[in-house]
Amino acid sequence: MRAAPTILHLDMDAFFAAAEQASKPSLRGKPVVVGGLGPRGVVSTASYEARRFGIRSAMPMAQARRLCPNAAYLVPRFQLYRTISEQVMELLGRLSPLVEPLSLDEAFVDLEAGGVAFGSAAAREAGERLRRDIRAVTGLSGSVGLAGSKMLAKIASEQAKPDGLVLMEPGTERGLLAPMSVRILPGVGPATGEHLRRAGMTTVSDLFEAGEDELVRLLGKSHGASLYRMASGYDDRPVVAERDAKSVSVEDTFDVDLHDRLRITGEVGRLADRCVQRLRASGHSGRTIVLKVRRYDFSTLTRSETLRGPTDDPAVVREAAARLLESVDTTGGVRLLGVGVSGLTDYTQEDLFAQAAGELDTQEPESEEAAGVVEAAEAGIPAEAVEPPAQRRWLAGHDVRHVEYGAGWVQGSGVGRVTVRFETPTARVPGRVRTFKVDDPGLEPSEPLPLVERTGAEAGAAEEETGVRGAGDADGEAATPGGSKPDGMASTADVPETDGRESTADVPGADGHAATARGPQTARETSAEDAPMTDGMASAPDVPEADGHASTVRGP
Repeated sequence: MRAAPTILHLDMDAFFAAAEQASKPSLRGKPVVVGGLGPRGVVSTASYEARRFGIRSAMPMAQARRLCPNAAYLVPRFQLYRTISEQVMELLGRLSPLVEPLSLDEAFVDLEAGGVAFGSAAAREAGERLRRDIRAVTGLSGSVGLAGSKMLAKIASEQAKPDGLVLMEPGTERGLLAPMSVRILPGVGPATGEHLRRAGMTTVSDLFEAGEDELVRLLGKSHGASLYRMASGYDDRPVVAERDAKSVSVEDTFDVDLHDRLRITGEVGRLADRCVQRLRASGHSGRTIVLKVRRYDFSTLTRSETLRGPTDDPAVVREAAARLLESVDTTGGVRLLGVGVSGLTDYTQEDLFAQAAGELDTQEPESEEAAGVVEAAEAGIPAEAVEPPAQRRWLAGHDVRHVEYGAGWVQGSGVGRVTVRFETPTARVPGRVRTFKVDDPGLEPSEPLPLVERTGAEAGAAEEETGVRGAGDADGEAATPGGSKPDGMASTADVPETDGRESTADVPGADGHAATARGPQTARETSAEDAPMTDGMASAPDVPEADGHASTVRGP
């Protein structure tokens, strides 16, 4: 514990939803829910407007729809969020070299290590300055907690929400914590909280009064002793700038249980490839391959295999995952699959057999279209008779650009039509909505625009760094790198518009229903009303399931 509140905790307010509202003027001030939109999806983030209806993170999406059917239900665009997160983390890095990121929108900062603050007044000034800088750079708000320990700083930031700052003076911790619920302490989840409630302990003061011995008797030596220290306001954990990754994994939850063994095997191979991509991006290799299977009855099986040496070869990981799958009974159906790699190292021990297999793979056609042409030629079918590629897919919420109308985003698509709202983050009013054919040559996918318009000096500095002048949009706003997830589709609200909300053109869906692109609903993910989209429910990468496991909602 420190004698001054020089540990800062920053938590961005409703981050994903706020980013969507900031990028889409028509969604500002409306209830916005971001998460998996399939029948098994869960809420990742809800805007404060949506929270008034009782919607919370980790809630099943179906329940959220019942609570607030008029909200905008959107698929996460993680590349956009990462871009904003990098801007925020850069601001934190200016305060101190000791920055401990917890997620895209949350981090601890040691102000003493940066020489920024050694007392309460300087710490408060640094926190207020940080909030102003974040607003200026990203257009979003964040809540700041300041205290003498990490636990208390995090509790303070929760008390500061939304868009506030709370400073806990050293020596006042016990009095401030006393009336709070036991659930506010780290390590106290629903199960532990219920166990304590049955023992008559519902507040932090109850824990302190019960004493360490009683908590050890109820929860065990390690957990009980730790909980008593936290109830006393004691936490000596340091701010750690870097954490070593222990494993890399990818999971998918499916809208409909998979029964076909070949389909399950194919999904495992696809997950293995995605896992290796993440593994290589982190600069690691690993020895232990892990397969996770959640069956139709929610029973979860985990199988693992340790290799002779670390690898980052996709063929090796695919083969190991396939071998592990052979030992799992999937007869009743599978709702979730996951592939992971643990035992990470910074070097790779090549596998000659896998390398040889990889060389054979390179001799195959480079694309599915090429493969189809080769197979047709071998069968004596003329090349022109091969079926042409499918129409372009326009995923709701994704950024686009039209040669005549400029920048916009997809509100919905179906039966050869796509509806686009043309507006930019810096616009003060919602933009116009227009409908095009899906193969309109003037409409192209685009990258997200900056949430805050850059000044001339900032734009010039960026050009000097890159050496290339970025292409601006029709009204002079520069485009920035980033983009929506490739599989993000919007969901449908299935209710009429409420009075006073701007509606958009109705686009007929594949099944004859109208897919109406919503107007000024709350952001975070785009929602289209009155019908399912042409290609089914949207998928959301890495959204936690209701049971707390990270998963990706995929179509059948």
